[in-house]
Amino acid sequence: MTLLTPMTRIEVVAPATLGPEVRDLVVRAGATGYTSIAGVSGLGHAGPHNGPHLFNEHDALGMTITVLPVERAPDLIEALRTLLIGTSGVMFVSDTQVSRPEYFR
Repeated sequence: MTLLTPMTRIEVVAPATLGPEVRDLVVRAGATGYTSIAGVSGLGHAGPHNGPHLFNEHDALGMTITVLPVERAPDLIEALRTLLIGTSGVMFVSDTQVSRPEYFR
């Protein structure tokens, strides 16, 4: 039987201009890594969001995904909540399990 270790997964979709701040908070929270996806698109309460904009990064959206130990998540969640106040950004938090916990410690 494969043993899995509980962790917390945090995904943030926010204006691309907030990307550096989001990633900085993730690193300062002690996460060992993250994945950033530029030019995400979708449909939200404000309507559709298109993918990459060639000449206007201000309107583009980015997504940052990280996984970290459960005990480190609350401080990061609170910091991200504060950062996203007054923006169109959203955060998704979920329980997850990983097969190589040493990658995330």
